[in-house]
Amino acid sequence: MSDPPHSVDPVQLGAYFALVEVSSLLRHAIEQQLHDDAGLTFVRFQILRRLQLSTTGSHRMTDLADAIVFSRSGLTYQAGLLEKDGLVVRARSADDERGVTISITDAGRALVEAVLPGHEEVVTGMLFEPLSREDARTLTDLLEPVREHMRAAPPRSASSRRRKGTST
Repeated sequence: MSDPPHSVDPVQLGAYFALVEVSSLLRHAIEQQLHDDAGLTFVRFQILRRLQLSTTGSHRMTDLADAIVFSRSGLTYQAGLLEKDGLVVRARSADDERGVTISITDAGRALVEAVLPGHEEVVTGMLFEPLSREDARTLTDLLEPVREHMRAAPPRSASSRRRKGTST
């Protein structure tokens, strides 16, 4: 019996499973640390950290959803929870009457600063400890084109909204 014509070769399959397992193990450890240190979910941390790293401390909600690869409705829900906790504020976008901007508050910045040392410890210990600095560069070099290839097709949250029965 021969292999199906479109099967993944064993090397590719091994790389795929290694990547998925590493990603799952790392995410689990990060989620545990964020929960233990601040009662945060990974998604809420991603939102806060992206906002904290922004030069303005703000993002348009749709752009943020695309950046963290999360649905618009899911981001709206998570932003509502963060806003209720005083960690972000939402406002109508100044340049788009339908758009909404989300901004980090001082309390949000303080929370990120409080959890960041533990977060960095988990990432360093689990991902980078077994790698040399050159290995880390190589890993980045390998993943960059894959990320760019995947980002070439916009995430679902970035696709245009169409009403049923409307053609483009």
